[in-house]
Amino acid sequence: MATMESLIGLVNKIQRACTVLGDHGGEGLSLWEALPTVAVVGGQSSGKSSVLESVVGRDFLPRGSGIVTRRPLVLQLHKIDGQSEYAEFLHAPKKRFTDFEAVRKEIADETDRITGKTKAISNVPIHLSIYSPNVVNLTLIDLPGLTKVAVEGQQESIVEDIEMMVRSYVEKASCIILAISPANQDIATSDAIKLAREVDPTGERTFAVLTKLDIMDKGTNALDVLEGRAYKLQHPWVGIVNRSQADINKQVNMIAARQKEREYFESSPEYGHLAHKMGSEYLAKLLSQHLEVVIRQRIPSIIALINKTIDELNAELDRIGRPIGVDGGAQLYTILEMCRAFDRIFREHLDGGRPGGSRIYGVFDHQLPAALKKLPLDRHLSQNNVRKVISEADGYQPHLIAPEQGYRRLIDGSLGYFKGPAEASVDAVHFILKELVRKSIAETEELKRFPSLQSDIAAAANDALERFRDESRKTVLRLVEMESSYLTVEFFRKLQMEPEKNANANPAGPNADRYTDNHLRRIGSNVTAYVNMVCDSLKNTIPKAVVYCQVLEAKRALLNRFYAQVGRKEKEQLGKMLDEDPSLMAKREAIAKRLDLYKSARDEIDSVAWK
Repeated sequence: MATMESLIGLVNKIQRACTVLGDHGGEGLSLWEALPTVAVVGGQSSGKSSVLESVVGRDFLPRGSGIVTRRPLVLQLHKIDGQSEYAEFLHAPKKRFTDFEAVRKEIADETDRITGKTKAISNVPIHLSIYSPNVVNLTLIDLPGLTKVAVEGQQESIVEDIEMMVRSYVEKASCIILAISPANQDIATSDAIKLAREVDPTGERTFAVLTKLDIMDKGTNALDVLEGRAYKLQHPWVGIVNRSQADINKQVNMIAARQKEREYFESSPEYGHLAHKMGSEYLAKLLSQHLEVVIRQRIPSIIALINKTIDELNAELDRIGRPIGVDGGAQLYTILEMCRAFDRIFREHLDGGRPGGSRIYGVFDHQLPAALKKLPLDRHLSQNNVRKVISEADGYQPHLIAPEQGYRRLIDGSLGYFKGPAEASVDAVHFILKELVRKSIAETEELKRFPSLQSDIAAAANDALERFRDESRKTVLRLVEMESSYLTVEFFRKLQMEPEKNANANPAGPNADRYTDNHLRRIGSNVTAYVNMVCDSLKNTIPKAVVYCQVLEAKRALLNRFYAQVGRKEKEQLGKMLDEDPSLMAKREAIAKRLDLYKSARDEIDSVAWK
């Protein structure tokens, strides 16, 4: 079985690694929060600082009247062998402090850096690690002292602010509460005990410390409290004798202070029988032993949390993309994979797997027919214009049977109007395809990490769409021109039979009604019928041409030229295309470090806890 020191030391190491990586809060339960810590809670001037310094064996905390602790201090104690003591701050990781007076000054300066030289408080913690052969492995959190009134220079809300800050720590199930109460005050008025009772009604997480036993009024003692009669807890009360102000002024060191504390309890007529369970050294060992028990109890849930987080981090890395290889082959493979991912989403849009492709059908089913209906054919085939075109087409020689040249000119002029809607359909589909390219790039998760490659793919895809549009425009214009270049003869042969059936209605012969209104209306009617027939035909053939030249080509060969160009690029050029978004690179690096931390923590907890 692992020793207590190794197990708690491992937890300290993991907590520090979590702190360095910023994994100490946020959404859900973090590993830092899952690991047990000891929160030191007490009213102002209750002796919290003296207890912490006694446990550490060093003077290192700022002192003064009123509110001195204005930011949480996360204090990690690391037991080391045969080395001199030193301290490190998280905000100054490359600096070792061997002078603990300098540690005191750094805590004060770092507090002022956030709160200013005021009496305000901040919930941003200071992280301090102390490495010493004279400590036990522990993580302690020193919190601002609870108070009942705001003094001059403090906001009226400071009473509630401090309580809320303290509660945010002690309400966590993983937190062990170290409630500090002075012996020279009625225990019933202890702010620390009151709060501990609220957040831990069963007392399972609460350890109570009674300070200032040596300055109680003569003739009184704290046996009722220490022996659990005045206020019983699951864990025994521990009495502490702090250094006197005179000892502090004389700079009596902690080793001597601990010896003096032991002598006080051993020689005390009231507390002599409890001496083996009193003092700061006993308190540190008691907390360390309990911490080991709690850690062992929580190992299954901690491992479960670690495994769950590892799965989540792996999934997140898969989502934003794993690091790519540095060789040209790996880079080319990555680029092609990104292209295929984009192409797959683009095709899904066209085929109905994603919204957008149906808009193309809307061009053919609504936009094209509406545009054809708006053509000014009525004006072109008006009686006046028919008379003008017919008379000009015949020239000096009147037509013999039918005004064929006039018919051809009227039909050709009418069909010319179809070029506008045909080209408009090409442009409308082109616009939709460009929009689908943009959407597909945005929806391709794999591409989000490569802004340069996004731009390259977008440029290549839009260049291909331009080529497809040009070919489609040529094709639909050819369809219109083909209709003009060769008229359907059968349609007009059928029309020739109709005058014969109505010969009695036109007794003057074919030339007699050359310019009569009936004759002109008949010509306009015939041309309109033919143009409508062609219009119905183009309604079907223009969409076919657009789909064939633009949509199907976009599905089949949108990035073909890009693939050929990429295949000819050198490694350096490929690397530039894979120039990642710096923020995404930083995010992946942070996730990778957290992943390494959690994997390492799991392996180390497994190896240490079950030896």
